[in-house]
Amino acid sequence: MRRRTFLSAVGAAAVTLALGGAALAQETVKIGLILPMTGPFASTGRQIEAAAKLYMQQKGDTVAGKTIQLIVKDDTGVADVTKRLAQELIVNDKIAVMAGFGLTPLALAPAPLATQAKVPQVVMAAATATITEASPFIVRTSFTLPQATVPMADWASQNGIKKVVTLVSDYGPGIDAEKAFTGAFTGKGGQVENLRVPLANPDFSPFLQKVADAKPDALFVFVPSGIGAQFMKQFVERGLDKSGVKLIGPGDVTDDDILNGMGDVALGAITTQHYSAAHDSPENKAFVEAFKKANPNMRPNFMAVGGYDGMHLIYEGLKKTNGQGGQALIDAMKGLSWTSPRGPVSIDPQTRDIVQNIYVRKVERKDGELYNVEFATIPNVKDPVKAAKAN
Repeated sequence: MRRRTFLSAVGAAAVTLALGGAALAQETVKIGLILPMTGPFASTGRQIEAAAKLYMQQKGDTVAGKTIQLIVKDDTGVADVTKRLAQELIVNDKIAVMAGFGLTPLALAPAPLATQAKVPQVVMAAATATITEASPFIVRTSFTLPQATVPMADWASQNGIKKVVTLVSDYGPGIDAEKAFTGAFTGKGGQVENLRVPLANPDFSPFLQKVADAKPDALFVFVPSGIGAQFMKQFVERGLDKSGVKLIGPGDVTDDDILNGMGDVALGAITTQHYSAAHDSPENKAFVEAFKKANPNMRPNFMAVGGYDGMHLIYEGLKKTNGQGGQALIDAMKGLSWTSPRGPVSIDPQTRDIVQNIYVRKVERKDGELYNVEFATIPNVKDPVKAAKAN
């Protein structure tokens, strides 16, 4: 009897300990941040990680009585690695949210896992329009390429540009940008010739020679964040900087992170994008100052603001659900609105995409540095692909 009583007591204690451990585990909300921290797209990972950590530093690591834990994983820019890391984070680390995703293939790879496990997936960078359709648990705080590109086509047609060559990286966002620009620009009477460059190990030279031979009024360029410097170098080598061909496109090509390193060749480039480090608002001035202080020799770019706002979305969603994850959290994120360093933003409750201002900018020298200086605003832009489907 004594032995049985002793074993019962030990068993009860073990159960109590296990339940206590589960309770403790529930007091922590884990966010798996999956990013390309090494490889050709490392600047994207570096920017988003820095912004996510800055947000936590500013707002604290407690939300709705729960401790927030950020777990950063390097997927090296390879989709198979992204999927494996997502699975490990869901199964082993019991994450409540996965976030990051520097490129479209990296965002799409874990989408089925998000659906199966009911884990919200916050896309902070990847910009192909259809990404949010891959899972009802995906929500995006970056942008879509059509969202940034259609305003560029409108600006070009209104400013005397008749003939354009498009040069895009040959994968989802590049194809999105090409189609969106071509459709909008030809719809206004413009002429377009399309060129696509391989995403892996791009050599722009032969394509730029075709541009030089075509003598368009403007060259529309989309390359992923971090690749603009390589493009600009070959743009100069082909003499296109002195040819009178205007350089236009979404803002990836004049990415704030590498803009200063491009030199004077970037001056005068006209782009449309949702964020510039030079955006004139109190929120952005405070954001840029804090980001630079926390990360010496770094200037925040549009990837950083996607990461910063992604953390804001997670925090505010958790406040609404009192720390609950899963379906409740994704539902809480739909329709949220706030003032971001980029301006007013909201999450479209139907598409789970971000609605935001798009700015027309020109590269100018300001206080001895190069900046994308905004000179026009298109307010509250939805993704035009999904908006067209809805209509």
